[in-house]
Amino acid sequence: MTMMCGIDWAERHHDVALMDGAGVIVARRRIADDLEGFGQLQELLAAHAENPIAVRIAIETDHGLLVAALRAAGHTVHAINPRAVARYRERHGQAGGKSDPGDAVVLANILRTDGHLHRPLPEDTELAKRVRVLARQHQEAIWARQQVVNRLRTLLHQFFPAALRAFPDLTHKAALTVLAAAPTPTQAATLSRRRMVGLLRCSGRGNRPGLADTLLATFQAPTLHHSGGVETAMGTAAAGLVDIIVAMQRAIARLETELHAALSAHLQHDVLASMPGLGPTLGGRVLGELGDDAARFATAAGLRAFAGTAPITRTSGRYRAVTARHVRNRRLADACHWWAFAALTKSSGARAHYDRRRAAGDTHNAALRNLANKLLGRLWWCLRHQQRYDEAVAWPDVTPAAA
Repeated sequence: MTMMCGIDWAERHHDVALMDGAGVIVARRRIADDLEGFGQLQELLAAHAENPIAVRIAIETDHGLLVAALRAAGHTVHAINPRAVARYRERHGQAGGKSDPGDAVVLANILRTDGHLHRPLPEDTELAKRVRVLARQHQEAIWARQQVVNRLRTLLHQFFPAALRAFPDLTHKAALTVLAAAPTPTQAATLSRRRMVGLLRCSGRGNRPGLADTLLATFQAPTLHHSGGVETAMGTAAAGLVDIIVAMQRAIARLETELHAALSAHLQHDVLASMPGLGPTLGGRVLGELGDDAARFATAAGLRAFAGTAPITRTSGRYRAVTARHVRNRRLADACHWWAFAALTKSSGARAHYDRRRAAGDTHNAALRNLANKLLGRLWWCLRHQQRYDEAVAWPDVTPAAA
């Protein structure tokens, strides 16, 4: 008999409901989020199912140790969106009641009634999973660094605006080197030319003519000051933020190196590298989110919907609207946005398509989204046939003269 298992995931424990094909709850249990809990889950499945591996499992997340252990044991795991679970819950009651054991039953019921509509997690290779981890952590590190940079920018605006005029990009090595040595306007104003040249040389900018003099003039210009103690305290805070940014820069660089190495070892690297504007970092993000399970996206339309580049149509009576798709893989959507932007200078066909969309009235972002939609279709075909990108095949309507 076919059996389904619903697992309501939580940080410290998980509620499990085992259901047969008739909708009867065969067993319930709460397990811990550890090896012992996983063993209890395996015992529960073995006690009530003829073939425990054949039990389909529904859970609200696609990551974590429990999911990894279930997949390693050979189970078919379906990651159900929490929004979908909420809608299914409302099918059987409108009072708004909710409980973790009840959600486990809802998850099992989803597979029993509509299992054919929910795809299992893709069977990606180990290398593709490694690329995903590195790409996501690299992106998370960049986002975290930007938060610290924003804090530093706000602080400098309060007591050292000359630093912002001197260094518009606070992630640049020259900015971090100089601010680490002179984190207050008073200290910066007393820097000698020799010291400034030395700091710039350490940051790799020592050969730019006139840069040291320009910075010194900016720092030595008359400005408002806080009292000595307040300025010193703010300088200490600024120096601490600079140290954090420097440490985060090193971590980002390590992640980027590992990401590029993992991507270059993947079988799909040559195809991804042939796509215009898709460098190793963006290529790693795209591969990480798409994975390499050939059965995952049967059509280019499915890939475009997953990335959110394909529009969505809403109709009701006389109302009809075509809008951007907001329910999507946001990491992939972000990577495709920057991929399309980079492709403008790498592909004459991509540039011509973007210009046509702009001439038709699209905004910049809408034109980039439409271009990304086209590029994803080309990528799907190339990956499907293991063929490198060909500009002439991708954009046959763009002649060399027009490009």
